[in-house]
Amino acid sequence: MPNPRPRSRPLMIVPVLVAALAILLASSSTARGLFSRVRSQTFNKFTTALNNAPITTTTSTSTSPLQAAATANLTSSKMGRPPVYFFSHGGPDVQYNTKHPVYPVLQAIGKEIIQKVKPKAVVVFSAHWQATPSEIHLNNGDGPTDLIYDFYGFPDHFYKATFPATGSPQIAAKIQQLLTKAAIQSKGLKRGLDHGVFSGFNVAFPPNTDQAITVPLVQVSLFKSEDPDAHYRLGQAVEELRDEGVVIICTGMTVHNLRDMQFTWGDPRPLPYAVSFDNALKEAVEGDAEGRLDRMREVVKRGDARQAHPWMDHLMPIYVAAGAAGKDKGVQTWTLHEGSFAWAQYRFGDVPEE
Repeated sequence: MPNPRPRSRPLMIVPVLVAALAILLASSSTARGLFSRVRSQTFNKFTTALNNAPITTTTSTSTSPLQAAATANLTSSKMGRPPVYFFSHGGPDVQYNTKHPVYPVLQAIGKEIIQKVKPKAVVVFSAHWQATPSEIHLNNGDGPTDLIYDFYGFPDHFYKATFPATGSPQIAAKIQQLLTKAAIQSKGLKRGLDHGVFSGFNVAFPPNTDQAITVPLVQVSLFKSEDPDAHYRLGQAVEELRDEGVVIICTGMTVHNLRDMQFTWGDPRPLPYAVSFDNALKEAVEGDAEGRLDRMREVVKRGDARQAHPWMDHLMPIYVAAGAAGKDKGVQTWTLHEGSFAWAQYRFGDVPEE
């Protein structure tokens, strides 16, 4: 299907990047009001692009008692390898929009991870952190992790969202060792969690509940590229973490076209490519693991790929997940085709038996 977007009508994509997704999640009446509010503003105060967010190099090696205990447990874990997960994370209001169909799905996945998988630590890759074309960055900060509110035009309480998470320089160092072994350049930085992590995680792992994350959480960047092979190799490089009880979670969207949202406003019926591309990705992921990279490489060459992902930042995390899966089978556990978006959730590997 030809892209329905008129070429003569440019959009201010940067200011509305996350606003568009959040609006899509909202109820129709709320969405229209919020859209009017965002559209009417001049955008002269929108936050700088996430990849330009301030970061500080740190060489801290201090360890809190919680981190020391968790890191010790990593090396002594006798549990089976935990699965790898891919979250379609939505916009910054996903944690507030309890009526959206994805809300209970993320809750169920979080319950599975905390109560059945029981990770010793969590390592997360988000679509909203791309480092450089040739270098990976990761948070090696010690203690509580700050948040980055990488969106604009939302109600004030969106900028007061919290998500308690504790980093681990020891786990970050382990990741860097694995990346070096795979000939991948990396750099440790102190950086907060972006909304690609904390918004969805507030649903899957609500604080102060029995589903809260109480183990170290380390975020790792993507490459600043659309290279599926490079991201698959990135996942392969960190696969060994699973042998130590680490859950790897990659977050993005399986179809993510903000430009075409204007054509589906108020109508949740999916555009054709939202269905065709999501289904093609499912077929590529769920086939035999031996040929998975070849199939997934072909997905980005499809005629509908640029409609599904004008820029492929939200697609690359699933390549990381598939690489980290090793020989484990991937399965789509749920999806939703909505306008110019698709919300597929994936798990690679088996959930431990209780």
